[in-house]
Amino acid sequence: MSKEVWGYQPRNARPEPDWEVNPQTAAVRAGLARSGFGETGEALYLSSGFTYSSAEEAVDSFTDEVDHYLYSRFHNPTVAMFEKRLAAIEGAEFCVATGSGMSAMFASIACMVSAGDHVVASASMFSSCHVVITEFLPKWGVTFELVKGNDPAAWAKALSKPTKVVFIETPSNPLLDIVDIQMVSDLAHKVGATVIVDNVMASPILQKPLQLGADVIMYSATKHMDGQGRILAGAILGSFAYIHEHLLPFVRHTGPALSPFNAWVLVKSLETMDMRVRRMSENAQAIAEYLEKRPEIKTVRYPGLPSHPEYALAQRQMSGGGSTIGIEFAGAAKDAFKVMNALRIIDISNNLGDSKTLITHPASTTHRRLSPEVQLEMGITPSVVRLSVGLEYVDDLIKDLDQAFKS
Repeated sequence: MSKEVWGYQPRNARPEPDWEVNPQTAAVRAGLARSGFGETGEALYLSSGFTYSSAEEAVDSFTDEVDHYLYSRFHNPTVAMFEKRLAAIEGAEFCVATGSGMSAMFASIACMVSAGDHVVASASMFSSCHVVITEFLPKWGVTFELVKGNDPAAWAKALSKPTKVVFIETPSNPLLDIVDIQMVSDLAHKVGATVIVDNVMASPILQKPLQLGADVIMYSATKHMDGQGRILAGAILGSFAYIHEHLLPFVRHTGPALSPFNAWVLVKSLETMDMRVRRMSENAQAIAEYLEKRPEIKTVRYPGLPSHPEYALAQRQMSGGGSTIGIEFAGAAKDAFKVMNALRIIDISNNLGDSKTLITHPASTTHRRLSPEVQLEMGITPSVVRLSVGLEYVDDLIKDLDQAFKS
C-alpha cells in the first residue's frame, strides 16, 4: 500500500532551542528522532540491518561518504537516541552504548592499551574491574599499579613510570571510598595519561567527572539509568578524539553492542532518572543517619555523613551522597545474615541502583572472586554488607531495619 494510505507524511523538524537547556530537559528531549509518523513516544527500531537504494549507496555508506545506518552492531537509530540523550545529560561530546557495564569498562581501557603499556588505578573497585586490571591485562603484557587513598605523593610516584591509562572508581563499590578526580587528573595529564572514571555509584546526576578534569566516563547503565531491574547495558562517554580514534574501531570489530530494545527502555528511563536518583539519595541519607545510631553497627560508610573519611572531598565533588551505603556490623557474618534474613521489605540481591531497596553481603557475593587478602585490603570484612536504597517510603525502610535488628 502507498504511504498515504497509512497516513505517512514527512514531518518538518522544528528549530532547536537557541539556548542551553537544563540537563533535566535534555533527559526528556535530547536525541529525539521522530519518524514521518510524528509519534510522541520514541520509536523502537528492532532491525539487525538496513537497506540501500543502490549498490553505489551501499559503497558510499561503508566509506562514510553518506550518513546511512549499516548494521546494528555498528549503530542503530534507537541506540543512537540513547547515546545522544545521555551525552547531553553528561555534557560529553560523544557516547557509545554497550551491552553491559563490564563490557563498557573493559572496552574503555582495552581500546587504549597494548603490550608494554602501563595502567594506574585506584585500589578500591568492583571485583570484576579488579580482575580485568590485575589478571587479564597482564596476560597481554600490560603492567599495572594500584594506589590507595588520595595522597598526591603516592599518585605521583605511581605515575612516574610512563602511563597510558588511569582508571578511577569513585565512589567505590561497596564501601564508597572517594578519589579526588581533579587531583589525579592533573597529575595524570602531566604524563600524558588518559583518565577514565567509573561513575556508576554517583550517576551523572550527582557527579560530573568531565567537569573535574577526567577524559572518559563509563557506566553500568543497568544501575540508576534503567534502575528498575529490567535490562543490562553500559555506556562510555568522552571526546571526539577518544571515541573516534580509539573506542569506535575497537567496539566495531569486537561487538559489545547494545540491543535496540534495551536502548529503548533506557531512553524512556532517562526521563525520570534525575527524580529517582535524588529521591534515592535522600532516602539513603536518612537511613545512613539512622544506622549510625544502632549499637549493632560498627561503622557506616556513606559520603553524605560527616563521619566519612573523605566527607569534605565528597561535598566538593558530589551534589549528593548517592543511593548506596556500606555497613560493617559489630558482630560476625552470622549476625549480619540474621538481620538480612529477618527483613520483610528489603530484598537480598546483588544488584544496586534499583528502585527497590536491596541488600547483599559482598565478601560472599559481588566480591567473592577476590582473595581474602585483597578483600581485607579494600576493607571488605565478613561483617560488611552493602545496602542499595530505593524509592520506597523511607519510614517503612527504617521500620523494616528496626524490626530486623530487634529480631
